Amino acid sequence: MFPKLLHLLLAMLPFFGIAAAEQSPPKKPNVVVIVADDMGFSDIGCYGSEIHTPNLDRLASNGLRFTEFYNTGRCWPSRAAILTGYYAQQVRRDAVPGIKSGNTGARPAWARLLPEMLRPLGYRSYHSGKWHLDGQPLKNGFDHAYSLNDHDRYFYPRAHAFDDKPLPPVKPDDGYYATTAIAQHAIDMLAGHQAEHCDEPFFLYLAFTAPHFPLHALPEDLAVYRQRYLAGWDVLRQERYTRMQQLGLVDGALSKLDPTVWPIYNLSLAEQHDKIGPGEVGRAVPWDSLTDEQRAFQPVKMAIHAAMIHRMDIEIGRVITQLKAAGKFDDTLIFFVSDNGASAEQIIRGDGHDPSAAPGSAKTFLGLGPAWSTASNTPLRLQKSWVHEGGIATPLIVHWPNGFTGRGELRHNPGHLIDLAPTILQLAGGQWPASVGGRPVPAPPGKSLLPVFAKDGTLSHEYFWWHHDDNRAIRLGDWKLVADHDKPWELYDLHADRSETHNLAAEQPARVTQLEAAWTQHFNEFRALAAQPD
Repeated sequence: MFPKLLHLLLAMLPFFGIAAAEQSPPKKPNVVVIVADDMGFSDIGCYGSEIHTPNLDRLASNGLRFTEFYNTGRCWPSRAAILTGYYAQQVRRDAVPGIKSGNTGARPAWARLLPEMLRPLGYRSYHSGKWHLDGQPLKNGFDHAYSLNDHDRYFYPRAHAFDDKPLPPVKPDDGYYATTAIAQHAIDMLAGHQAEHCDEPFFLYLAFTAPHFPLHALPEDLAVYRQRYLAGWDVLRQERYTRMQQLGLVDGALSKLDPTVWPIYNLSLAEQHDKIGPGEVGRAVPWDSLTDEQRAFQPVKMAIHAAMIHRMDIEIGRVITQLKAAGKFDDTLIFFVSDNGASAEQIIRGDGHDPSAAPGSAKTFLGLGPAWSTASNTPLRLQKSWVHEGGIATPLIVHWPNGFTGRGELRHNPGHLIDLAPTILQLAGGQWPASVGGRPVPAPPGKSLLPVFAKDGTLSHEYFWWHHDDNRAIRLGDWKLVADHDKPWELYDLHADRSETHNLAAEQPARVTQLEAAWTQHFNEFRALAAQPD
């Protein structure tokens, strides 16, 4: 039944609803959404990386990889997009001028999370990992949840909860590591589901904190990569770019390092040298321009980042093992994405940074910085928080053995995190709600990806839209208009120039005007929606 499921669903009612079949309805798939945090576009093996990610690579080789999939450019708006199907500004989960919104914004009552929509369809829902949304998991439709709310400590977090109830702070040296703990809670929930609800479908939202700063890694994982990055970021970028071209993931040019990049949150260069040491580098400059001290210090940062991704892949493998042990793997639709591009941030929080402590240990607090994050986002421009391609491009792996026949195929069809909820709801046999509590619900901008699972190029979005930290962008077809804060608009033909290296704004002012008007129209629409009283 399942190999024909996709074709059966596509033949049923289009858009978000599925009509009941006259005969037995198709079995509803289990769904797992896995989210990495601050992971770059080229940071896993099947997207060109040297980092060992065999479990993700196997999912890709037996599933689909999307080459032009997007996030929002930042942690919390991406999570809102995944679980609501809306742009974060529409649901007050990213900043909207004049409206209480952003990281502390509360969603309108009509903006329910996906588990609330899945529950009436027979699903049980589980969450493990980073939350970073308003409200609490169990009050938003999850049946069980482990929430890691301390984002500054991988080894002994002080703020975490199970089923919305705080857990005691983890004591130092008790063997806790966030990535492993997040996976273990997910495994325990899946085992409990199999024991008590084995005939019911499930939704698992598995949100790792890795490889978000601070760069904290297990010593055995760091040892694998300690000598790998001695040649520096210029060599690494070229190596990855070559592999990505060979894999058919990208074409066009490799973007240049941008030494002007300085995230607004970063420590000043003087503070970096004072608190971290003279080996720190605050800008994306050529490797051969570094001092000997800098070339000696910098490789370990990328090694820790790699180790964190390496461990995340190992833990994903353990979750897969649990799915197989329960006999659920072939009937489970798995998505893997990142919430934004790799981060250029260099800040110190939590317990501070001890320069004398072992790199990657609990007493340190390092970030990748602008140069290594550029390498992680190869071949694209800029990083997390920006809405150039490096900040908003994510890998998307889709794996579903009994749902579609594609194996190891690429999908160049553009898509966005807002598409996940409509896809999942359609497969669950549901319809997007027309109203909640008597209030009308606006049509979501996200679209079901089911047609693209079957064939590339079969889904068209009218537009993709971004606004974060005053960075702005809109994509219409292959044309993208983008601006870095208060700088002038830039125009790119992404079909020929995915890396945004040839700004066409001066050559095509009429197209700039057209796209700017479209961006402004959607900004005003989203602001009006967010301003409506509950």
